[in-house]
Amino acid sequence: MTSSQLWTRETADRYDAEEAESGMGSAAVLGPTVDFLAELAGEGRALEFAIGTGRVGVPLRERGVPVAGIELSEHMAAVLRRKAAEETLPVTLGDMATTVVPGEFTLVYLVYNTITNLLTQDEQVECFRNAARHLGPGGRFVIELGVPPLRFLPPGQVAVPFDVSERHLGFDTFDLVGQILVSNHFTRDPGDGSYRRDNSRHRYAWPAELDLMARIAGLELERRVADWDGSPFTADSAKHISVWRKPA
Repeated sequence: MTSSQLWTRETADRYDAEEAESGMGSAAVLGPTVDFLAELAGEGRALEFAIGTGRVGVPLRERGVPVAGIELSEHMAAVLRRKAAEETLPVTLGDMATTVVPGEFTLVYLVYNTITNLLTQDEQVECFRNAARHLGPGGRFVIELGVPPLRFLPPGQVAVPFDVSERHLGFDTFDLVGQILVSNHFTRDPGDGSYRRDNSRHRYAWPAELDLMARIAGLELERRVADWDGSPFTADSAKHISVWRKPA
């Protein structure tokens, strides 16, 4: 197994509710995401790495794109299975860097910063190689990933807040030598006012580093935009959607 954190039953059971509260499960977010991916998939099949509870995979399947998934956590996959049967959306348990599923795909995609769950550069390179392994000639690999917010770090500071609200405090801390980010969450219980603390480790990577990983895997950068709506990627963009193509 790779270094990815294995999500628990408790985390899986509350995942969809928290994503709905954050807006990530809304039509405003999912609509452009599914439009973008469906256009790239065309008449072919799509494979989602780390498909989770099916936040993106299920609506993409409902759009008419045949979707398969790879998921490390059996608990996350069990939540997805409540939404779609195995014959409708098959899921293979395993890690996204080494697990191979049958068939050829026109699209492999990895959303919501999930490549950073692989905590070494070698594993992230293997993830690109695994994507290329599943793609047919001319197929695309898509990643959604935040741009590391290191410019917000003045000398001596190692933390950057990303959400400060009544229900939630979120901040990232950085190991600048190891290229490791720890995402910290304090979530308030609306009932008794207590706080639940969660954190997760990630290896952040720059767009240029991902392009080199893609080149190692035999893929070529085709497009990079700032969001699923196709807005231009600039120096001020907080994240990017990158598309690499396997030569025909």
